[in-house]
Amino acid sequence: MAVIKGNAYGHGMMAAAGALSDADAFGVARLSEARALRKAGIDKPLTLLGGLFSRDDLAAAMAIGASPTLHSEEQIGWIEDCNGSGITAWLKIDTGMNRLGVRVDDAASAIARLQNCDAVADVRVMTHFANADDPADETTGIQIEKFTNAIKDFNGDVSVANSAALFGWVDALRDFAGLRDAGRLWIRPGIALYGVSPILDRSAADLGLQPAMQFESRLMLVKPLRAGESVGYGGTWQSDRDSVLGIVAAGYGDGYSRYIPTGTPMLVNGRRVPVVGVISMDLTAVDLGPNAIDRAGDPVILWGDDLPVETVAAYAGTVPYQLVTGVTHRERPIVEA
Repeated sequence: MAVIKGNAYGHGMMAAAGALSDADAFGVARLSEARALRKAGIDKPLTLLGGLFSRDDLAAAMAIGASPTLHSEEQIGWIEDCNGSGITAWLKIDTGMNRLGVRVDDAASAIARLQNCDAVADVRVMTHFANADDPADETTGIQIEKFTNAIKDFNGDVSVANSAALFGWVDALRDFAGLRDAGRLWIRPGIALYGVSPILDRSAADLGLQPAMQFESRLMLVKPLRAGESVGYGGTWQSDRDSVLGIVAAGYGDGYSRYIPTGTPMLVNGRRVPVVGVISMDLTAVDLGPNAIDRAGDPVILWGDDLPVETVAAYAGTVPYQLVTGVTHRERPIVEA
């Protein structure tokens, strides 16, 4: 199940659906995403990972053939009361993340209700790990044990592995080898499909992943900067030497977060230069250095093949997920190949 929610993690949902056409199903977060895929002619099985807000949402999901993920007794009741048939229902079991899903103690009864429901053709179960991005954290092992105990008498399809679990807990996932061999085990990678590391302190290259996103722009202006002069809103950064300032045609309006601090690298003509000052909506300043010969129109890479988004995220004190999903796809000057 290729997860293409959040505009395919900022990469473009329709483009991703085409590129990932060999997947057995697509996972989305919201009904609006499923509707957009169906409108575009995508007929692959869809799973609403975010679930349902109302009985009307259930009816709408059924109308477009999207499989709901159920998180509560109330939602199970909606299916029991509906007039439909042939539903593939995913039941989420909360094994310790304490976000969405029925409690482990209620899993058996929830499964039984769905199996006895005339509208449901296939019952499947899943869980989600809270700390799988940290292979040293014991929480994931505890969650796996809770989940396997909860489904020991279940004979349907199962899904446990998001990107972080696939790369950080491969040994533990061997406990599900029997399900895999029986064709009942679903993996649901998300961020890793786009070449971004899901594991703390590991780069995409460490995991053999190649970034799909190259976030690029151009220099709009190059100008001299004197020692002691400040740059940007609030004058938070001052140059300690005469230098050359570059103004990049990209800012937080494009998804280059305002929380990216001074010192974060960009690539200008292939070399790393630091961001200076506060990010503006449309512009970002970089210190090109005293001897710079760069010119307006020269290419700038904000992150991509030679500047991992994981590196930029570390400077910003956030996760790469937030940066890539925040790209707004507003038109920018594009770097020619």
